[in-house]
Amino acid sequence: MAIPSGSFKKPKPWILGYSASHNGAVCLLHGDEIVCAVQEERLTGSKRARIKRLEESLAVAYCFNTAGITVADLDLIVGCHFSGARILGCDLHFQGWEGQALTIPHHLGHAIGAFAQSGFTESAVLVIDGAGGTVEHLPQDEQENLIGSNYPSDDDPAEIATLYLADGTDLRCIEKHSGMWIAESDRSKVDGMPRFGSLGGMYASAAQQIFGDANDAGKVMGLAASGRATIPEAEFFQIREDGGLDFAAKVCERYRDSRRWPDNQELLNDLAASVQAALETGVNHLANRLKRLTQARNLTYCGGVALNCVANEVLIAQGLFDDVYIAPAAEDSGPAIGAAYYGLWRLGQRHQTKRYNHDSLGGRYTVKALDKAISETPGVRVDAVPDKYEAIVDALCDGDIVGWFSGGSELGPRALGHRSILADARSAAAKTRLNDRVKHRESFRPFAPLILADEVQHWFDLPQHLPESPLMLRSFPFKPDRAERVPAAVHHDGTGRLQTLTQAANPDLYRLLECYFKRTGVPVLINTSFNVMGEPIVETPEDALWCLAFTDIDRLMLEDRVVRKSQTDPFQALVPKFLSISWKLRSKSLSDLRNSEIELETATQWGTLKLPVSRPLLPLLSAIEKGRMTVQQLADTMESGHGLEQRTTLTAIYLLRRKRVITLTASHTA
Repeated sequence: MAIPSGSFKKPKPWILGYSASHNGAVCLLHGDEIVCAVQEERLTGSKRARIKRLEESLAVAYCFNTAGITVADLDLIVGCHFSGARILGCDLHFQGWEGQALTIPHHLGHAIGAFAQSGFTESAVLVIDGAGGTVEHLPQDEQENLIGSNYPSDDDPAEIATLYLADGTDLRCIEKHSGMWIAESDRSKVDGMPRFGSLGGMYASAAQQIFGDANDAGKVMGLAASGRATIPEAEFFQIREDGGLDFAAKVCERYRDSRRWPDNQELLNDLAASVQAALETGVNHLANRLKRLTQARNLTYCGGVALNCVANEVLIAQGLFDDVYIAPAAEDSGPAIGAAYYGLWRLGQRHQTKRYNHDSLGGRYTVKALDKAISETPGVRVDAVPDKYEAIVDALCDGDIVGWFSGGSELGPRALGHRSILADARSAAAKTRLNDRVKHRESFRPFAPLILADEVQHWFDLPQHLPESPLMLRSFPFKPDRAERVPAAVHHDGTGRLQTLTQAANPDLYRLLECYFKRTGVPVLINTSFNVMGEPIVETPEDALWCLAFTDIDRLMLEDRVVRKSQTDPFQALVPKFLSISWKLRSKSLSDLRNSEIELETATQWGTLKLPVSRPLLPLLSAIEKGRMTVQQLADTMESGHGLEQRTTLTAIYLLRRKRVITLTASHTA
């Protein structure tokens, strides 16, 4: 799509871009500089949070606060939508704002956002995901290049893969493939593998069958290394003569029950391996087609499927393109960046050619904010150390797990050294402890090796083509003699989903890893996201401190402060108390549980947060409302009176704190 330029002459306009998706996000541009970008979920504490009203979006307020502006300062608002200019039930405009508001389709938002960060002046652009905008709402030029697919559903077709050619501020649709994610009639299916109609939907369908959650694609990628690709690719899809993909979904006939992993383990492992092999074939087919149609030297790749680092490696290894850029926010937060840059180009600004080999787009926190967070978090203390890097290396070598909080948070789903958890890769026990006591997740899931870029050739069998992985979106095999030295970082297939670290990208973390290398002779640490299962990656200093208090993390590097748990006021001894909240229900108190649908409203530093509460949480909320019970007493009460496991209650209390519904205080001050 050619970007029509206006006569706007302001040199550095303020432009707000947002993605109205299941990964709602906002990006604020000042000229061609990203001032900040953040996902809604990082602020609400609820994974995959949407943006339904711009005026109520915490991400919008966060960006305004970071920049020190208001809506009145904006020159343009651009939204990236799945369909139409407005979404049913959503208000994506500011009341009373008289400026211009534009909308663009989903895949175009992906494409512009990735290309704007690639540093290329021209590039082929490939977008592959579960499903984007419905075909009927796409621009005419994109509909004209449509290739339909046969898929087993009566659902309205949507874009599932798009091939663009980008040159400066001009993006031209070369070819668009249509299909669907998972059949609407199968999305609540309990027994059997749901039908699908896209590469992303195919992977989501396998995730549904294996784990009971279509959003667990990352788990499928990890599990695939434990299985064998025994199912023919033709049972997933077939490639037509015109290049389209027909999703017959015959594989669904093999799986008609609701047994989840680890039950039926061998067959489900093989399903994971088979869907991974099929995905690699599909991605390579589209990449080869894009090369033939454009003869471009460079490739920009994005969309949710681009998070599959194993398929990415197969694609890059073909050597089709001289250079390949995969966007760090490849999933549905990325279109917020695309929307903002579309607006910039619409106002007549040119395409900047700076490559983003980092992902640190969140706001920075002041020294005052850090000190306030520490002083208001019970059960933590700051260690006085002569050298913070040496102190953290000491802790890592002693087997400690370290939270790392530095600079602005990452927009995408990969922790790239700004909101990370670090551990000693030399210890096999570190992986077990991280999974069991911190992340609370399955043992087969790998942890990413963080390595000094100058040392990567000594530790991995590098591909000749593009031997670097700065954004943790590629997978290389370890050299066998090196793998045995870092067992916690090696996946079942002998590979690592690595991040190659340079001083320019992250000087603080580079210095730490350099100190660790000098001490141990090993330039590799484990790097995983700073969160526990069920919550988004931490955003604020408070989030990081409470994660330290709740989990088996031993130390927290909070910018330049080394923080640890104190001997007093452990998490289980704290008393939960409601913050300033209100709720909507028929009765006057949470102790009346007849109404199962409650919406809580709580105040945050960015605005009011509205949260639906499900029935299983009502007894816990009622007990908290009565007051003065410690976390452990609440866990005991929920277990004896309501049959809830203690870990379930403890995690629920922790997540209520993350959602800003409650605070926790020392029992002697409650």
